[in-house]
Amino acid sequence: MAAAPVRQRSGPGGPRAQLPPCYYEGYLEKRGPKEKASRRLWTCLCGNSLYFFNNAKDSHFVEKLDLSGFVSLKDDCSRDRNLEAARLILRMKDGETKLTAPNLESRELWKGFLYSVVDLNVPSYLTLLPGQLQMLKEVVDKERSRRRTRTPTRAPPSRAPPSPLSVPLVGEIPPCFRPVSRTEAEVLLERHPDCGNMLLRPGRDGCSLAVTTRQDLNGSVFRHYRVTQRDQGGYVIDVENPIPCATLHEVINALVEKTAGTLQPFLLEEPYEENITYVSANDENGERILHTAPSSPLPKAPALPPKQDRWPSSPLTRSPAPDRRILTTSVPASPTNPMRRLILSPSPLTQTLNEELKLKLEKRRASQE
Repeated sequence: MAAAPVRQRSGPGGPRAQLPPCYYEGYLEKRGPKEKASRRLWTCLCGNSLYFFNNAKDSHFVEKLDLSGFVSLKDDCSRDRNLEAARLILRMKDGETKLTAPNLESRELWKGFLYSVVDLNVPSYLTLLPGQLQMLKEVVDKERSRRRTRTPTRAPPSRAPPSPLSVPLVGEIPPCFRPVSRTEAEVLLERHPDCGNMLLRPGRDGCSLAVTTRQDLNGSVFRHYRVTQRDQGGYVIDVENPIPCATLHEVINALVEKTAGTLQPFLLEEPYEENITYVSANDENGERILHTAPSSPLPKAPALPPKQDRWPSSPLTRSPAPDRRILTTSVPASPTNPMRRLILSPSPLTQTLNEELKLKLEKRRASQE
């Protein structure tokens, strides 16, 4: 299913240009955490927010849902009066919003767009066509570029965006380090509780670090600890009684020890692709399509024939050399002597040479006499 065409609209405060780029849109039934009934609204995913319009032709949105507080997105298997409809539960930090798509395919595509914008990564666990996956990849690239080029005037001047490149990290970086903001750290810890409850991240000022932790106490409880680098080397955890540490690994170990192992480093395994994919252009219409390489094993190289010996393996088939002595028997076997006695006899060539030498010696003796 292809994405719905993007229409030009205006927000309450001005023209359409004031809204982020629209990545996907279509009708959804929406019921917020404080609403008793669902409303069918034209929904647009613009940037990192959902904008809701009364109808597809309306130019002013009636609601906006910022996805920066995203926690989770899961299927709602409860039945709907429309048997083809498919429900979703969008959980945010301030409550749950229930969304209903026209069918299962539409729900899967909405999930793909939402995850791509929130995680800035194409989800590989959804049932989507190659063309749809390519479309999501383009959305991820556009959203990454949009966030990099956003003007700093949209954020408060006193809160500079965190940048891992400006953090003066010294020594080996612990695996629980994540280049995320405070809010993104909370979302990560809440979405993946089985991967740990403590991560290291850049501080807001770009010159220090922070440790974000999450624990359950009638809900999620988050705590943030500043970690600064000392002039004389090492780091210190800025609490009431500062905790000096020689390395960042000691910072994490100190918090684990102080809490008797309640806090554990956050270790999230990034997914890897299970198939090899590549993009190629169609020769007829030029459309670029995502292909999956065949998974059959590569053909093996033909085996070389076995190496043969220079001489036959059986000694009985070998031809004796001209000057090699031949084994003969001088005494036949008998009942009293079952074993044959072997003697060495000269070869024919040796006999000829001996006779010639004997003749020469006799001629020499005759000439001397």
